Amino acid sequence: MRIVIAAMALVLMAWPAQAQMGGRRPPSEDKGGQPPKPQVDEKAYKAALERIPEPKDKYDPWSGARPTVPDRKSK
Repeated sequence: MRIVIAAMALVLMAWPAQAQMGGRRPPSEDKGGQPPKPQVDEKAYKAALERIPEPKDKYDPWSGARPTVPDRKSK
C-alpha cells in the first residue's frame, strides 16, 4: 500500500513538469527553426522621425529631484 501511495505522489509531482516540457511548438517555428522577422520600411521610418516636432525647451529629467533655487540675479 505504501508503494502505491509513493508512486501516486511521484506521478502527481511530475505532472506539472511534463506539462511544461510539451513537445508542441508554435507553427511559425516549425519551418526553419526561427519565427519570421517583420519587414522594416526605411522610408516610412524616416518619414515618421521627421514628423516628430522639435522641443522648444531642453528637457531636464532631474528637474523633480533638484530643490528649487531662487534666481540670485534678481537681488
